[in-house]
Amino acid sequence: MNYSFFDFLTMVGSLGMFLYGMKMMSESLQKVAGQKMRSILSAMTSNRFFGVLTGFFVTSVVQSSSATTVMVVGFVNAGLITLKESIGVIMGANIGTTVTGWIITIFGFKMSISDYSLPMIAIGLPLIFSKVANRRSWGEFLVGFALLFLGLDFLKGSVPNINENPEILSFVQSFMGLGFGSTLIFLAIGTLLTVVIQSSSATMALTFVMVNQGWISFEMAAAMVLGENIGTTITANLAASVGNLSAKRAALVHFLFNVLGTIWMLLVFRQFTGAIDHFVTNHQGVSPSESPAAIPTALAIFHTAFNVLNVLLFVWFTPLLEKIVVRMIPQRDKDSEEEFRLKFITTGMLSTPELSLLQAKKEVQFFAKHTIKMFGFFRKLIDEKSDKKFNKLFTKIQKYEGICDNVEVEITNYLSQVSQYKMSETGQRRMRSMLKLVGDLESVGDCNFNLARTVNRMREKKIIFNQEAMDKLELMFNLVEEALEEMRSNLNMDETAVNLNRAIQLEKRVNNYRSQLKAEHLDNLAKEVYSYEAGILFNDLFSECEKLADYVINVSEALEEVASRKTRPNPHM
Repeated sequence: MNYSFFDFLTMVGSLGMFLYGMKMMSESLQKVAGQKMRSILSAMTSNRFFGVLTGFFVTSVVQSSSATTVMVVGFVNAGLITLKESIGVIMGANIGTTVTGWIITIFGFKMSISDYSLPMIAIGLPLIFSKVANRRSWGEFLVGFALLFLGLDFLKGSVPNINENPEILSFVQSFMGLGFGSTLIFLAIGTLLTVVIQSSSATMALTFVMVNQGWISFEMAAAMVLGENIGTTITANLAASVGNLSAKRAALVHFLFNVLGTIWMLLVFRQFTGAIDHFVTNHQGVSPSESPAAIPTALAIFHTAFNVLNVLLFVWFTPLLEKIVVRMIPQRDKDSEEEFRLKFITTGMLSTPELSLLQAKKEVQFFAKHTIKMFGFFRKLIDEKSDKKFNKLFTKIQKYEGICDNVEVEITNYLSQVSQYKMSETGQRRMRSMLKLVGDLESVGDCNFNLARTVNRMREKKIIFNQEAMDKLELMFNLVEEALEEMRSNLNMDETAVNLNRAIQLEKRVNNYRSQLKAEHLDNLAKEVYSYEAGILFNDLFSECEKLADYVINVSEALEEVASRKTRPNPHM
């Protein structure tokens, strides 16, 4: 069989299509999902058992555990479900994939989702050119989803065609008769074939060919099935390679779950396969150890029984698995932005509206912390010389801005639910205050992104300010940073302790300095100290900083409003 360099490039290109489809699908999910999709998924995966059922049904429909785990990794990457919620779905996918074995056993064929990829692209492509942003995002999702499965399909076809040339593997007969060593060898063969073919279902079909040819026994075929369970995890790990920290952890859970399951099965392998042999013999009258015709049924039973028992065993250890992967893939400082999602607000309300408000306050404090971090990213951006690091920072700020929008909606929706319940007058004031300041915090995020876009335009137009101009901007940035820190300090205090004096002083200093820079800017334009284009960008930077400071003082004022209404007497009484 010939395998040329062109075939190798085809394989690499197929892998590229798969990874690009994954990336496209994940990014579009972040745009279209919103609160509604997150709520639905949270309900579906609200506990580990619902998660297992979700994984089972999805995998049964799409006929690929790889497809399900790839989608789960995409959901985790998009922040739609948490790592803990994904574990149950991954476990359920392992049970769902056993349906494929039964289809192969009973019907001898498998339906491929890639058959629908081109129609999906046909539907999604016109949507991409829509003027409505939400439709464009749905179009990107459909096309990304289709490219993902097309890539998988091309990947299977671009490797050496083992499926149509099973005689290549006739050498495996020489590995028989080595006792437990043979079991380990065939487990490794099953793992390797699944990694190469990129489908445990395809490898299982190949395993059926080998047993029908009489090359291997039922026990060795069962060992290959165990290897296929491990090999299929490579697909999710490939998907996670372009994902964030949580996506990588979700893929690692899939790997650990299958490896640990294989280890305990190897300890009872002889007894377990013996029990399957006995069961099939009693019900079909033919032993899989004696007749190759009985092996497909025995394999399907083995695959299903093993995966069901594995889930029943490990579903109780979901929190432990989560802790293990978090320890194995620790969060680094540069990964901290990936945890910027709802942290304190859950899908349900707490026992009283007052406690729910406390929960919301913690979420608001967490929200503010990350909007301040965005300004730090912007300051790094303006000094960055490396194009690669610049683009990475700009993408990070852009991602944060999108998350700010979603977080604002989710906190606002949560507070709206809280408002339906009876609460104290103080609680009502606190709720109204939070509704105001959440919008201002989102506006702070918008300002940060606008500043980053201005710096990006400077870089595209190759405009560099002289040292004097940079020093003036640095002074403005320092003032804004002080205002942001004061805002965070006020947010972390009890409302009765909020003091507006320093916040107001900082805001006035920003306003006065903006006015000074504005006058100097007009003078410099008249004297042609810098070009008109450079002047516009310079003006945009300090003006946007002043606007950001306005939103910052609004936050402190909203906090102080709660305390002032509590302590000041009502003039109308």
